[in-house]
Amino acid sequence: MNTRIQSLIGMARRASKVATGDAQVEAMMKKRKGFLLIMAEDAPGAQKKYDQWAGDLKLPILVMGTKMELGHSIGLSPRSAVLILDQGFAKAILLARS
Repeated sequence: MNTRIQSLIGMARRASKVATGDAQVEAMMKKRKGFLLIMAEDAPGAQKKYDQWAGDLKLPILVMGTKMELGHSIGLSPRSAVLILDQGFAKAILLARS
């Protein structure tokens, strides 16, 4: 995973603009909140669970890194999915990807 993207995800967490883990991501997606869904490459269960749902919400999806890398970037234990709740952070992460 790109270090720039990791730092942006970390900044979003410190600004309280992320939802992590199944329960928080599900709750925010049900409320139709969120601008970018980031899923770990080694989490096929999460990819299967959220792929169709995010498509219905027209939510961009990034599949990158491992659970360990994703958890490390937000300063928590390994996570399979992170939902970015701020449009500015989401745009910056998408720009840093390319």
